[in-house]
Amino acid sequence: MDRTSCRVYAVPRVRVGYNGAHISLHGSKYPIITDYKSRFFPTQKRITREVIRQVEILCVFFEEVRDNGFTFTNSLTLCFSELHFALQKIQFLMQDCTREGSKLYILMRSQFISSQFRVSVRSFATALDIVQLNSLEISIEVKELVELLAKQAQRGRIEPDPDDVFAMERVILILNQFESKFEPERGLMKRVLDCLRILSWGDCNKEVRFLEEEMSNCEDEDREIPLLSSLMGFLCYCRGVIFETLDNDDHQIMDQVDVKLGGKMLNCLNPEDFRCPISLELMTDPVTISTGQTYDRASIQKWLKAGNLLCPKTGEKLKSAELVPNSALKNLIQQFCLDNRITISRSGRKSRDLSRLIISPSPASTEAMRFLAQFLAGRLTYGTDEQKNKAAYEIRLLTKSNILNRSILIEVGNVPPLLDLLTSTDPDTQENAIAALMRLSKHSNGQKAIIKEGGLMLLIMVLRRGLKMELRQIAAATIFYLSSVDKYRRLIGSTREAIPALIELIKDGSICGKKNALAAIFGLLLYHGNHERALEAGIVPVLVDLIASIERSDVIADSLAVLASLAENNDGCIAILQTSALPLIMGLVKSLSSQAGQEYCVSILLSSSTNGGNEVIGILAKEPALMPTLYSLVTEGTSHASKKARMLINMLQKFKESSSSSLASGSGVQKERSDHFP
Repeated sequence: MDRTSCRVYAVPRVRVGYNGAHISLHGSKYPIITDYKSRFFPTQKRITREVIRQVEILCVFFEEVRDNGFTFTNSLTLCFSELHFALQKIQFLMQDCTREGSKLYILMRSQFISSQFRVSVRSFATALDIVQLNSLEISIEVKELVELLAKQAQRGRIEPDPDDVFAMERVILILNQFESKFEPERGLMKRVLDCLRILSWGDCNKEVRFLEEEMSNCEDEDREIPLLSSLMGFLCYCRGVIFETLDNDDHQIMDQVDVKLGGKMLNCLNPEDFRCPISLELMTDPVTISTGQTYDRASIQKWLKAGNLLCPKTGEKLKSAELVPNSALKNLIQQFCLDNRITISRSGRKSRDLSRLIISPSPASTEAMRFLAQFLAGRLTYGTDEQKNKAAYEIRLLTKSNILNRSILIEVGNVPPLLDLLTSTDPDTQENAIAALMRLSKHSNGQKAIIKEGGLMLLIMVLRRGLKMELRQIAAATIFYLSSVDKYRRLIGSTREAIPALIELIKDGSICGKKNALAAIFGLLLYHGNHERALEAGIVPVLVDLIASIERSDVIADSLAVLASLAENNDGCIAILQTSALPLIMGLVKSLSSQAGQEYCVSILLSSSTNGGNEVIGILAKEPALMPTLYSLVTEGTSHASKKARMLINMLQKFKESSSSSLASGSGVQKERSDHFP
C-alpha cells in the first residue's frame, strides 16, 4: 500500500495467514524501530515511546522463534497473523503522527489516536495469550519478557499526554475566540505553534497544504469538515500574521503561476449561463432545441410533455421536439464545478444559490479570514516594500481556489492597494500583485472593484510592458475574466491599446501567453462592436501565420475559435479570404484530431461560403477530399459540428447541381446555334 496516497487513519485491510507469517512479521518491525525511534513526535510522545519499547521486546521473541526453526501450528500461525496486523496498524499510526504538515490536525485528534494505539496494544495481549510459550524452544529470559509484555499490554493505561490535552484546549480557546469575533492574543497562538515545532512560514504553509488536501478528499456530509475548516482558518491567519518573513526557497515552489485557461474557449461565459432558463437551476444534462436555446433535459422534457410547442425563452414555434445533447456546455459546467468545488446533490435537486453548493466554512474560519484580510489590507497600504510583497503573496495563495476568501479580501478593500503595486519596479512584487488580482477577478465583486478603481489601464500597462513575460500573460488572463461581463467587454474594447496589446502577446508570448491572449480576445469578441477593432488591429494575418507555423493542437484550436467568431460577419470573412486562408483551413479540417478544432474549421468554411457566395463555394467544391471529411463529421462529430457539416454539404451539393444545369443548358444553346449556323 502506498501510504503517501492514503488519508490519515487508514488501517491495513489484509492479515497474513500462512506458515511463513513469522518472516513477514519479522520484516515489518524494522520501520517501526529504526525509522521512528529517533524521530520527533509533536504529540503522543509518551505513548509512542512505550509502544516502541514493547515492539522491541516482540522483536527479540520473533528472532528466537525464527532462529530455532520452530514448526508452526495453527494456533501459532493465528497468533503471528494477528501480531502482524497490529504492527501494521501501529506503523500506520506512527506515519500519521509524523506525517509532514499534520501536526496540528493530529493534536486535535489526540483522543482518537490514543484509542487506536490502545486497541493495537491490547491486541498484543490477546494474540500472545494464544501462544503456548512452554511448547516453544526459547530462552527463559525471553519467555519472561513476553509474559510481562502481555500483562502490561493488557493492563497498561494508554491515554493522551497531559501536554497534548493542554495544547488542544488552547487551540479550542483560540477557535472559540475567532468564532466570537474576538481576535486572539498572538502570544497565545505562538505558544501553540512552538509546542508543535511549527517555527517558520514554510512549516505553517505545509500544515495549510495538508489540510487543503484533507478537505479535498472529504465528502459533503463528512463530520470532519467543520474541524478542518476551523484549523485551516487558524493556520492561514498564523501564516499571514505571525510569521513575518517568507522562507527563502519555500515560497518559490509552493505556488506556481496558474493562469492556463485551458479547456474550451466557452470558459468566458458567465456562470449564470449555466442555469436552465426554466428551472433556474444548474444544468446537469444540457440539451439544445430547434430554436438554438439550451435547457436542462429534465425541465424541457417536462415542458414538452405538458403540450407546450413553443420555445420557453423566445416564444418561437418548435420545428421538432428533437433534443440535441450540448456536450461542450456540459463539459464546461463540470469543469466549473470542479474548479470551484461545487457539488450537485445525488438526489438531483440543485440549489438555486450556487454559493450554498460550496463546502461551507466554519464560523471560526470565516472570522479568522476576516481578521487576516484586514491585516493584509493594512500591510499593503502602510507596510514596507518587503511587507507589501509578502501581503500580496499571501493574497495570491489565499485566493487560489477559495471563493469565500476572495469575497472577504475584496470586501475589506485589498483591490486598490494591489492595483497600486502594479507600478512597482520589483518583478516579484509586480508578479504577486497581478497574480492576486487575476484570482480576485474571478469573483464578480473583484471585477467591479478593479474597474471602479481605474485598474483597467494599469492592467493594460502590465500587458504591454510587464517586467517579466509571465506578468504579461497573467494580465491577459485577468482581462479574460473581466471580459465575462458584457459592459466590461465594451469598455475594454474601446480602450485603444487593449486589443493591440493582446495581439502583440499572441505574436511574441510563450505558449501560455498566446493561449491567454487568445482567450481574452475570444471573450471580447462576444461583443460584436469589438470585431471591427480586432480586424483593424490586424488580428487575422497574425492568427493565420500562427496556425501555419505552430504544432501545438491546443493553440491551433484556440486560434481557429477566434477566426470562427470573426467569420460570423462579412468584414471578418473578407479579411480571412484576403489572407488566402481557405486552403489552410481545408487542410486542417482533414488533419486535426481534436473535435473542437474540426468544428471551428467547418464553422469558418460555412461562414465563408455564406458570406462569400459562389466564389468561395466554388473553391471548396474543387477540393475532392473535403466532402468525405464532412460526411465523417456528420456521423462522428459533435452535434454542432454535425449540424454545420450537414449545412455545408447541402450548399456544396446545390452549387454542383446548379453548375451541372448551367453546363447542360450551355451545351443545348451551342447545339441550337450550330443548327442555325451550319
